[in-house]
Amino acid sequence: MRPRLATGFTLFEVLVALLVLALGVLGAAAMQLTAMRVRQESVLMSAAMQLASGMADRMRANDGQIGAVYLTLDYDAHADPVPSAPPLCWNGGCDSAAVARADLYELKQQVAAQFPSGRARICRDAGMWSAGRLRWACSGGAGAPVVVKIGWRGKNPDGTPGKDDAGEYAPGVALALAGVGP
Repeated sequence: MRPRLATGFTLFEVLVALLVLALGVLGAAAMQLTAMRVRQESVLMSAAMQLASGMADRMRANDGQIGAVYLTLDYDAHADPVPSAPPLCWNGGCDSAAVARADLYELKQQVAAQFPSGRARICRDAGMWSAGRLRWACSGGAGAPVVVKIGWRGKNPDGTPGKDDAGEYAPGVALALAGVGP
């Protein structure tokens, strides 16, 4: 009688299979985390774009107040307190400056509520970009376009804060208004 050979897997083969399985699970988890981060940034970008576009429309409708009221906005929800409500004028006693202040109040409220340490700025800026990234600093100048910048304290994929060249947290969205008043 001939002895039967044992069949099955060796311990080494089982360990190699477990290693390959573990690497696959780790890769899938890393992809899931990246997808969640990209989705969150996309949601924030979309919300910021909608806010900037809405503010641009309000500014076009009330373009006489761009220089006097709208260009004064530089709001940082992380550093500034909760904005106080402007006086209300329900019975048609509002002038265009009061409407502009109400627009800014509403924008501040939305930025504070929708973004992690959100920030909003309206300024004249001919060079919104620096080294391929948006920046908060504004160049000013009478010929520069009016820009609505909305952002938040974002992070790079490695977890470090996303900052511009000046060391400030980089804005997420900047929308330039074409053909607006002074």
